Amino acid sequence: MAGRASVLAASLHGVETVSVTVEVSLSGGLPGLDIVGMPDSAVLEARSRVRCAMRSAGFELPREHVTINLRPSEIRKSGTSLDLPIAVAILIATRQLDPRIAEGRLFVGELGLDGSVCPVRGEVAYASLAERRELGLVMSSESSLAVSMASEAKGIRSLAQLKGGVEGLPPLDLHEAREASGVSGEPDFADVIDQELPKRAMTIAAAGRHGVLMIGPPGSGKTMLARCLPTILPRMTSEESAEAMIIHSVAGQPIGRIALGERPFRAPHHSISIAGLVGGGRPVLPGEITLAHEGVLFLDEIPEFGRAALQALRQPLEDREVQITRVDGTYTFPCHFQLVAASNPCPCGHLGDPGHDCACSAAQVHAYQSRIGGPLMDRIDIVVDVPRPETSKVIDGGSETSSEQMREAVLQALEFRAWREGRCGHGGGRPRPPSADLAPEARRAFESLARGLSLGGRAIVRATRVARTIADLSEHERISEGDVVEALGFRSRAKG
Repeated sequence: MAGRASVLAASLHGVETVSVTVEVSLSGGLPGLDIVGMPDSAVLEARSRVRCAMRSAGFELPREHVTINLRPSEIRKSGTSLDLPIAVAILIATRQLDPRIAEGRLFVGELGLDGSVCPVRGEVAYASLAERRELGLVMSSESSLAVSMASEAKGIRSLAQLKGGVEGLPPLDLHEAREASGVSGEPDFADVIDQELPKRAMTIAAAGRHGVLMIGPPGSGKTMLARCLPTILPRMTSEESAEAMIIHSVAGQPIGRIALGERPFRAPHHSISIAGLVGGGRPVLPGEITLAHEGVLFLDEIPEFGRAALQALRQPLEDREVQITRVDGTYTFPCHFQLVAASNPCPCGHLGDPGHDCACSAAQVHAYQSRIGGPLMDRIDIVVDVPRPETSKVIDGGSETSSEQMREAVLQALEFRAWREGRCGHGGGRPRPPSADLAPEARRAFESLARGLSLGGRAIVRATRVARTIADLSEHERISEGDVVEALGFRSRAKG
């Protein structure tokens, strides 16, 4: 119909994309652009960008009143990704572009005042939507790995290129983007000297995806141990990688390492706000726990984090998702992360450190260690001491257990677990609890030690899971007494 047009677009809603139809209608009256359909300020500013971009690209500005409707109208639209589809819809309505240019295609892009088409936040999410709906995708030629998910992706540098039709646009060249995403210099556990017990704890944590708290003096290697953990975790599956890429793309974070299958590693500073940790803001963006989805969240100096921020972790750790409610709806972010934390034993850091005197009183030590909170400690499966390494061993270096060796042990444990669950599983019914695998002598030892440590219900269940992981590492079909003793040894530090 003359004077009208519609173009397919999309808008971000948390880490999801909402399909949007950009409708344009020309009418009499004073020339101008009106945007309706719950646009935010960034979308309203598109009026100026679109006008300047059209003029710079050699198109004529309509001398009529232009009404732009963003359907569905009850959902708030945010961001600058609607610039390009708005311009395309206006150009079709004013007969400066062929209407067939918009058939079966999703347009995404921000416009510069010179008519250039720029990348936008959340490109992977838009590409995923295009793939699900079997649409062609048109976005900035500067886009990178995001479009590898779309079946047909065209790159556009300037609005003027549309004069030749979409068919004339070149396919997006992903080679340079993939080369630029290459990574090097990964940390290795072989560089961590004289820390075999913490390495054992990390191996168990990786095999069972358990939470870990490391306690030790400054300079003992806690941060290095945490940074090495992703090197022994199994590579992400294609589904996990796609979900993590969407999250990082929506947050405006690099996605190169994730596209290669590496698990995310996030280490926020202890001054982070609750919104920065769990998500929020305007527009609502994922927080650090969601950016660590399918990877590792490292909280260094965990007692220094705000108490409210730490307590906000309790529900996401259990539910593996966080819900943020705002006036325009509820945003759900996935957050299946592995928690790794580090702490000094006391405010000065030298409690129990040979050769260093602790200057803290008993009350100061208790107050410092209590900052983490009992409910959060209940959700941490492994607590391990990280002593200061011996000077001579650090100077001499020597052969240490490497990430490759530890990763091989982790993968073997996961393979054994898959075999065991396939052999002992109950089909599609309720999964077999780890306690069912306790040998009689292991059960007696467990009950005795658990009473001595005054473990609560949640702590008992988690300790049993750790024992099951230790048994998988040793390829034991049933949990032995030694597996139980080792598992509870990693919990007894939390009670000290």
